[in-house]
Amino acid sequence: MMPEPENCPGVQSVNAGLGSACQGCPNQKICSDPNKKLEDPGKALVAEAMKDVRNKLLILSGKGGVGKSTVTMLLSRFMARQYNDKNFGVLDIDICGPSQPRLMGVEGENVHQSGSGWSPVGVDDNICLMSIGFLLGSPDDAIIWRGPKKNGMIRQFLSEVDWGTLDLLLLDTPPGTSDEHLSVVSYLRDESQPNSLKAIIVTTPQEVSLLDVRKEINFCKKQKIEIVGVVENMSIFRCGHCGNTSEIFPAKTGGARAMCEEMQVPFLGSLPLDPELTKACDKGEDITAMSNATTQALEEICKNIAKIL
Repeated sequence: MMPEPENCPGVQSVNAGLGSACQGCPNQKICSDPNKKLEDPGKALVAEAMKDVRNKLLILSGKGGVGKSTVTMLLSRFMARQYNDKNFGVLDIDICGPSQPRLMGVEGENVHQSGSGWSPVGVDDNICLMSIGFLLGSPDDAIIWRGPKKNGMIRQFLSEVDWGTLDLLLLDTPPGTSDEHLSVVSYLRDESQPNSLKAIIVTTPQEVSLLDVRKEINFCKKQKIEIVGVVENMSIFRCGHCGNTSEIFPAKTGGARAMCEEMQVPFLGSLPLDPELTKACDKGEDITAMSNATTQALEEICKNIAKIL
């Protein structure tokens, strides 16, 4: 494997192939040739590696802390249980905050390399996971990288992991609409199969979250990514002792449902905040055997997603 240069100027830059960081890069001649179209050579590698992945689903939110990683894990677990004849993969591209290994209960596992590339870690019979968390010496290690190096890591995850045949690959993304998002969309967009890349957007009910989520919806529209729908996480809190419910994040403007009507995107459903489920997630336990308001809502959301996919 040849890692991307840390300070790669990018294939579209006027300095492509000419900068000091380009010395020794295997793609230097391609990038510096003025007679060639400057298309990232990694895109062809990604297309080859992803040829047997039927659907790619980005889990997005412009806001941090709304539960993208948890929703990614919950969706993958429940869909794998409901459709046990299908194969699912999870790719954690939150490079600076990889949390999927803990949520999936496979923290400390090792990634093995073979002639066909990295082998993702098996979580269950029909779920596999790849995360930079498996490559760190310690869970406390900080990733202190600039954008080009993070993008290079994403490219390697997409092109050098032996994903095999998958019915659905879920991608847990960092918050925002910047480098990592543009990189993964650029690599995964397939002009021959324009509907294979879709997105789910996660929010919480309060306006400070919805403001950022509106930006994410506009990002998807500008990038021509089909939005499967919006999931409203932590909609209400149900007390495990008295059974009463309360709004921790009051939806003063109507919450996600009103926003979806305003911006003409599907509303998939709401997930209540459940302390027992949160404890299980922290321990990496399989939550599909639990039965409560949150898991019931989750099953309905999974059915709505499956209809669209």
